[in-house]
Amino acid sequence: MKPAAESNLSWRTRILIGVGLPALSMFFLYLEHLTHIEFLLHVAAIPMEILLGAILVERYLAGKERESKRRQLMLIKSYLFRSRMRNLFISNFDALAEPRITMEMIRNASLEELKALRAKVDGLRYRSPEALEPVVMEYVNSHDTFHDFMDWGIANHFENIFQDMIHILHFIQDVKLFKMHNPDKLFMEEASRKPKLMAKVEGILRTGICSFLDYMVEVKASQPEVFEEIINDYEFSSQMKR
Repeated sequence: MKPAAESNLSWRTRILIGVGLPALSMFFLYLEHLTHIEFLLHVAAIPMEILLGAILVERYLAGKERESKRRQLMLIKSYLFRSRMRNLFISNFDALAEPRITMEMIRNASLEELKALRAKVDGLRYRSPEALEPVVMEYVNSHDTFHDFMDWGIANHFENIFQDMIHILHFIQDVKLFKMHNPDKLFMEEASRKPKLMAKVEGILRTGICSFLDYMVEVKASQPEVFEEIINDYEFSSQMKR
């Protein structure tokens, strides 16, 4: 985030421009009213033209910054999904009972079919609580990844990313505390006895699959060659795992 002093200076500058320039125009208009010198009408228009130009430039720069951040986000997602979180998503897909989703299905699906597959995820079911234990532990193993992504979201003012990562990090901390006090027990055994905790687990895991499929839809539409590379990476890792 920007330092407070820099942020305050920016707001003071905007207020000065937004108030000062119109006031300057009003001053020249008042002089024209007193003196009837028409040239002052042209002078009065200059501050308003400057103000309009400043607004247009600011909007242009803000648009360029947003576009730059979107490109950065796309690159970061590519790195996370293809590398640091690959095992997490492979485990998550393996634990699914319905709908069954494989990399081959994702590869062969058209863009519309892939969107339809994404829509079915809202009602997904997992094979069993025990099948979710490896997925939960992959989330724990990915703690640093989620934390780094949260830091990036904070630095670039993506509040939704910050909120999502905080939610996941709280969940990871729950699992860590449980395993610290119960090293020989499965976290999912405990979760299966507590409906609210089970709903939280399934919600987080479901969101993960939704995020992956949303990204794949985006990549298939805009970068089909990258889409193929991701599928190849996942199929290779799945084969090694088996």
